Amino acid sequence: MAAACGCRQVDDVAKKVIVRKERRLLDAFFKVDEAVLRHERRDGSLSPELSRLNLERGDGVAALLYRTDEDRVVLVRQFRYPAWLRDGPGWILEIVAGMLKEGEDPQEAMRREIREETGYRVAALEPVSSFYLTPGGSSERIHLFYAAVGPADRLDQGGGLAEENEDIEIVAVPAAEAFTAVDRGEIVDAKTIIALMWLRGRRQA
Repeated sequence: MAAACGCRQVDDVAKKVIVRKERRLLDAFFKVDEAVLRHERRDGSLSPELSRLNLERGDGVAALLYRTDEDRVVLVRQFRYPAWLRDGPGWILEIVAGMLKEGEDPQEAMRREIREETGYRVAALEPVSSFYLTPGGSSERIHLFYAAVGPADRLDQGGGLAEENEDIEIVAVPAAEAFTAVDRGEIVDAKTIIALMWLRGRRQA
């Protein structure tokens, strides 16, 4: 992050951004930064000075696990306080996901998260996409992978780390049922919807 008294100029896709000031409003597990900036508008002029916020939590990884022997996708369910706070219930069905540690390779992080949450050992990870979940409010980027697994890859029961108070249920859902759940609005996690729609499109190609 630039110094509070500095001025940083970045050219991005031929659009100019001039950052006048940056400061950190919250420095905890999540970090919140405020920037005062001007950016080039569509007509080539500069905007007035604007205050913009960013939730900085680092990049994440996520993977769609597919049981080739059963035609099932391996999902997880755990309590999510923000979702519960919004409209409940807070127990959300998702693909396996986690946060990257500083300097960690995304594939290594993904293998670690898969093993911790589901007990599966994954040899090959296929990159699917990298995307922002909420680009208007957070710089978090998700690296999405696909992995085919079988019964021999299940080394333990998973369920998360006790020292992190994780309580994760592993749910193997027939792929067709998972696609239908997306269509009915029963799966509400964005990265999971993206992953399942990718798998359905791949099958139809």
